[in-house]
Amino acid sequence: MSSTNVEFAPLVPGTQPPHLDPAYRSTVLRSPRHPAIAIPHTLTEIAGPNFTPSLFPPLMDMTQHHGGAAVGERIIVTGHVRDEAGRPVPNTMIEIWQANAAGRYAHPHDQHDAPLDPHFHGNGRVFTDADGAYRFVTIKPGAYPWGNHANAWRPNHIHFSLFGAGFAARLITQMYFPGDPLLALDPIFHAVPDQAARERLIAAFDIEVTEPNHALGYRFDIALRGRNAAPMED
Repeated sequence: MSSTNVEFAPLVPGTQPPHLDPAYRSTVLRSPRHPAIAIPHTLTEIAGPNFTPSLFPPLMDMTQHHGGAAVGERIIVTGHVRDEAGRPVPNTMIEIWQANAAGRYAHPHDQHDAPLDPHFHGNGRVFTDADGAYRFVTIKPGAYPWGNHANAWRPNHIHFSLFGAGFAARLITQMYFPGDPLLALDPIFHAVPDQAARERLIAAFDIEVTEPNHALGYRFDIALRGRNAAPMED
């Protein structure tokens, strides 16, 4: 990474979701009622633990589990993680989790009557390389009901968790798919007021990433900070 000093680019107002968005009903219960209190970080939160592939083995292909192939449309997701100056952020651990092709998570709290897939666990882990690039293979997730309002359905999406040097440096976001009609109706997606910022959450179909007779390809680049930062869950 270049050592050139770059002026810090602050976030643009409206590009990050607020703590309280009445249309997203669970924020009414969980949003803070009092001003935030700054808690000084100790060395533990700033410098540890050390997230490396040797300690946290990557799981780059989520389509194979328990000796069989997952049901659904195979997709390849790739992109770059960059800072506010467009410089690559290498060696970043990215955790991924999602619903299966029928729109159900492999989690006991998910009681949606869609079928579980014994060959799809729904989570993975990758690391960015020296150029800040990452790549994984998965199944395109299905939509699912979520009870936020009458006839509420979440669009197809994949959760991303990006870790920095320690637990205090963790960012979470979601990736959506182009052309999904549920995006226009989703309060979580629209909790980000700025339209350009919302569009940064939508992956781009990429025929160059697509592999013949195997999987469609999508590109999802993530800027961690600055004026073009991806919206993050706080």
